[in-house]
Amino acid sequence: MTPRNFEARCLGLPGATKVVQWEGTSVFKVGGKMFALGGGFAAGSGGYMFKVSDMAYAMLIEHGVARPAPYLARAKWVQLVGNNSLPDAELAGYLVQAHALIVANLTRKARRELGLG
Repeated sequence: MTPRNFEARCLGLPGATKVVQWEGTSVFKVGGKMFALGGGFAAGSGGYMFKVSDMAYAMLIEHGVARPAPYLARAKWVQLVGNNSLPDAELAGYLVQAHALIVANLTRKARRELGLG
């Protein structure tokens, strides 16, 4: 997936925003909480980074598609070994899941303010 498509997929999710931090890294957030990273630091150390479920974390690492994300591994984040490690449709699915995992941990008030139920 190209960086442009990655950004479009992330920003296409409900309530998603982008800020640029850490060596020009695009940080995608929902409710002020990160769910994906691209470019900048992420690109310099490998591929895209995003939050995953416990099962996806184990599976992606076991299959050699991703590795534990630097500084974020304990929170079950992965970093793809390359931006094209997964087919675009599959990566898009993981981004939807990353977004949903973060939304699930927002307060009811925050979800309501974002129009997310």
